Amino acid sequence: MTVFGPLGFLSPWLLVALVALPILWLILRAIPPAPIRQRFPGVALLLGLQDDESVSDRTPWWLLLLRMLAVAAMIIGLAGPVLNPDKDGVAGDGPLLIVMDGTWAGAAGWSRQLEAIEIELRRASASGREVALLQLVTPEPAVFQAASTIITFLPGLEPAPWQPGEVDTLVNALPSGNFETIWFSDALDYPDRAPLLETLETRGSVRVVQAVSDVIALTPAAYVDGLVELTAVRAFPGVERGVTILAQGRDPAGNAATLASANAVFETGGTTAQTALNLPAELRARVTRFEVQGAKSAGSVTLVDDSLRRREIALIAGREDREGLELLSPLHYLERALAPTADLLNGSLSDVLPANPDVIVLADVATLSDGESAAISDWIASGGLLLRFAGPRVAASDISRETEDPLMPVRLRSGGRSVGGAMSWGSPKTLAPFKEGSPFFGLSVPDDVAITSQVMAQPDPTLAERVIAELSDGTPLVTRKRAGQGQVVLFHVTANAEWSSLPLSGLFVEMLERLAVSATSATPDAGDLEGTIWTPQIVMDGFGALRDAGARPGVAGPTLVTAPSSPDLLPGVYTSGDRSLARNVLTADTTLEPAAWPARIEVSGLSVEQEQPLGGLLLAAAIGLLLLDVIASLALSGRLIGGLRASRTAALAALLFAALPSGQTQAQQSIEDELSSASELVLAYVITGNPQVDEVSEAGLRGLSDTLFFRTSVEPSSPTGVNLEADELAFFPILYWPITPDQPRPSREAYAKLNDYLRSGGLILFDTRDGDIAGFGTASPNGRKLQDLAAPLDIPALELIPNDHVLTRTFYLLQDFPGRHLNSEVWVEAAPPDAEQIEGMPFRNLNDGVTPVVIGGNDWAAAWAVTPSGQAMLPVGRGFGGERQRELAYRFGVNLVMHVLTGNYKSDQVHVPALLDRLGQ
Repeated sequence: MTVFGPLGFLSPWLLVALVALPILWLILRAIPPAPIRQRFPGVALLLGLQDDESVSDRTPWWLLLLRMLAVAAMIIGLAGPVLNPDKDGVAGDGPLLIVMDGTWAGAAGWSRQLEAIEIELRRASASGREVALLQLVTPEPAVFQAASTIITFLPGLEPAPWQPGEVDTLVNALPSGNFETIWFSDALDYPDRAPLLETLETRGSVRVVQAVSDVIALTPAAYVDGLVELTAVRAFPGVERGVTILAQGRDPAGNAATLASANAVFETGGTTAQTALNLPAELRARVTRFEVQGAKSAGSVTLVDDSLRRREIALIAGREDREGLELLSPLHYLERALAPTADLLNGSLSDVLPANPDVIVLADVATLSDGESAAISDWIASGGLLLRFAGPRVAASDISRETEDPLMPVRLRSGGRSVGGAMSWGSPKTLAPFKEGSPFFGLSVPDDVAITSQVMAQPDPTLAERVIAELSDGTPLVTRKRAGQGQVVLFHVTANAEWSSLPLSGLFVEMLERLAVSATSATPDAGDLEGTIWTPQIVMDGFGALRDAGARPGVAGPTLVTAPSSPDLLPGVYTSGDRSLARNVLTADTTLEPAAWPARIEVSGLSVEQEQPLGGLLLAAAIGLLLLDVIASLALSGRLIGGLRASRTAALAALLFAALPSGQTQAQQSIEDELSSASELVLAYVITGNPQVDEVSEAGLRGLSDTLFFRTSVEPSSPTGVNLEADELAFFPILYWPITPDQPRPSREAYAKLNDYLRSGGLILFDTRDGDIAGFGTASPNGRKLQDLAAPLDIPALELIPNDHVLTRTFYLLQDFPGRHLNSEVWVEAAPPDAEQIEGMPFRNLNDGVTPVVIGGNDWAAAWAVTPSGQAMLPVGRGFGGERQRELAYRFGVNLVMHVLTGNYKSDQVHVPALLDRLGQ
């Protein structure tokens, strides 16, 4: 192929024929020899006569130009012109390897990436090259085969929510021999990218195609000081840019909704943007994920687990005999430390255990009943944390003396130990630095924290592994043991300042946080999850879409928090008992590094300009020009019918060529609309001419269509407005007709169509939308307008909808039919006089078809109406009661559509047993 700028030619040698165009011009313009002039007197008799059929003595210049253009278009068309040819070309005829990162970072431009890959495959196919495809996130052995075969695999490719694996695995997946490589990069760096590039360069040339768009992601949300902190990161430092982060969850009715939003700004040259949301505890508990608005990738979504909600902590003290001495209360310092970050529960064990708190604190509680001990043991086994503090009661009791108590981490010595007092030996003891492996490791120990009394642990072979904090002399200060999925922790000092100054220090709060007593978003350590199995509930794909995990196997706790994401360990929400843990694509300390390629590697943008052959268009243009030449030649010779002049002929031809596509397009569009309405169920509304009313009608039917799609087997297409004067009604099983006082009355022809529609089984839902101020009748302008509009219609006798009408049970069992209003009556076709209820039947046998009209004023469309994003457009009622009213409105709409589609089959006696069971009779 020869390339000239944006054009290429498959047979460029044919362009040599263009040189002959000037010669052809001269031939066509040649003038015959001048005639011999002879005087003939008789010519005087011809003077003054007009010749109606004159022939030009030479070809007009514009006709010559037309012919030259036709010949030139034919020559260029035969030369095989191609728009946007491959300037780089797929050089050579050797094998070609296409490498894809295939990660979540490329999800935003995934369709464009597949288009670019398909273009490369088609170019390779035209050159007869074999191609192999390797997606690095799923490195299956690449095999060279026909490019056309690879093209059929492209629609099944999806980005993965993990990074490519180790370089050895990737190298083993490479085909043997030498080949050229085109690498489609997602623009992010990862550890084994450089070694893989070096290996590919040893096999042949490497060219990189990389998207230029930035990659934006979210780190896990953190709950800090009563705020939900959110951090967005990007790969490429650039200009200042703002992003919107949405909090997605469930509304009180259980429907998916956007609960809150916040804006974060990347500063110029910065790669992080932070923001915070102040959400009430009730709203925070309903959040399921945060996502970057407009970014469709797994990295732009962060899932939420138990770490976001405030912990519920039950505080129980062993004595309350020091009324008025607040600083000596066993719970005073605990309440001060925990209140900012946790919900505190007070009461007896029998009161707080049914609430299933996350933590139970027993401050100097020595004796528990057998029932209380059993209940707490079961609660700990399910993942609870029992936090105990020593005190005079514990020191004086015989708990965990001879044998280890199940609710104590170690055995205790009788009595206690007192140091640093007037009647004791030695000086107060300080804390030793926390050892590695302790949950307190890394915390600094203040010098002023002193211990004066403590309960002592009984030496035991397991004691050393259970000590997580100790004094400077090596005696245990805090011990811990695991029990089931939970744990028991004992502070060997009091929770107040009687035995130590620890509760007076900031270290006390930090130690509680490390024990996960306060609500933090830190991922649990692998050791904390040892022996647990976590079952995936929902998992996330590379586009950030969530789906049910199905029957995927459980994952060991340590593996869940340490192993990288893979096909066997997808990002998602995992549960173990009552606990949930979110595994996200990014962690709190993840940074995005852009891929940096060596200068020797050719890097191009992700262009999707596809080659477009122009030969057919030019040959068609040549034929059209030659047809115009024929018409013009006939006109110049006077042989064209009607004697049209050349200019008129050209104008007429131009008009025909210009008008034909437009007419065909309009007719084709009309046919396509009718075929769409006939092939799919479409809910329609009558256009009233009032923009606000028509907008609500369309939004209402859109909401009802969505409800039908998710709850029934009916899958409606997008709703449409109907012009009664021009549109065909037979395609729509139901028409929603909102009444406005000023809407025009249809013509006689429109009423004829409406009557035919009603007689053929269609249903019209008339909605006066005035149920809050009037009932059905002439008490409102809308009611009077309805009577005027309905007068020419063939409407049967009506009655208030009876309790046994089939509309009360076509899908849901209903007794009320609210919309945005509650107080309007609903009218339907009256039952025949001979319709009697048989004894033992809950309803009459009314198998006589579908009511042609339903009339009411509850403004149903306003209750159904949703925005394009799925949010409720208009409020209904107040609070939970309003959402319940909206739900009943949706159920009425579902019943109405099922009634018009299925008729009165629910009146058959075969349904009696099921309905009686549902009715509780």
